[in-house]
Amino acid sequence: MSAASRLLGPMRVPFLALTLVCVALGVATAWHAEGQVAWPLAALSLAAALAAHVSVNAFNEYLDFRSGLDFRTRRTPFSGGSGALPADPAAAPLALATAVVSLVVVAAIGLWLVSVRGLVLLPLGVVGLALILAYTSWITRSALACLAVPGLGFGPLMVVGTHIAVAGRYDATAGIAALVPFFLVSALLLLNQFPDVEPDRAVGRRHLPIVWGRPRAARVFVALHAAAYLSLVLGVAFRALPWQCLLGLATLPLAILAARDVLAHPDDVEALLPAMGRNVIVNLATPALMAFGLAVA
Repeated sequence: MSAASRLLGPMRVPFLALTLVCVALGVATAWHAEGQVAWPLAALSLAAALAAHVSVNAFNEYLDFRSGLDFRTRRTPFSGGSGALPADPAAAPLALATAVVSLVVVAAIGLWLVSVRGLVLLPLGVVGLALILAYTSWITRSALACLAVPGLGFGPLMVVGTHIAVAGRYDATAGIAALVPFFLVSALLLLNQFPDVEPDRAVGRRHLPIVWGRPRAARVFVALHAAAYLSLVLGVAFRALPWQCLLGLATLPLAILAARDVLAHPDDVEALLPAMGRNVIVNLATPALMAFGLAVA
């Protein structure tokens, strides 16, 4: 395996696109609130967010390799890990080093942003660091925590944290906008757990498809999508968001198709693959369209 593959595999680089759109949404809410953007602070926020995502990915890859989970899962384009460490076990120390160094980068940038913007950012940073460290070893052992934490990380923590770092203050627009990725990202991770129920159970994980079964978890998946779009519509209706954010509704047909397939075939991994692909598009495009709406409002 090449040196680049050893480094980039555990980072799961294609998945970092989700960080880009969530940070973009936070920058857009700051632009909407202030009429301007502190671009150096926006760039630092993006760097911290990317480092956080890399860190949790690399920790997850390393710990799943150590637990033996990576040797049990059936990998899909959306779940089951990258397969980099089972293919090259000697790269495991590099994956751990990547996780630790990325975590240090997050902490260093976060402390600098706190020094600039004040203590309002500190609780978000502390919670974010705790979630990175706890995710694979502890959070995945609790069904409700495993459901909520991914959305919390990419929604309130990433969107609102970026907004405060860029604008210098909290704004309700950021809080309402963050609800959309909160629900969507939780739905994304929930659906991606469907193919791995048996191997995850074998290593002690207790996410919702394990505890409640796939059919009941499928209904939760649909409810999370409904909550995301309802948050967007109500945010516009109550004037917390500009009407241009309704561009985010353009992804609703894809979400409906994904919901249909998940409800119809919760136990058929092959039949779920198109829904998993649509779910990724919904997660990337909806915040991006909302950010564009905020930028032109």
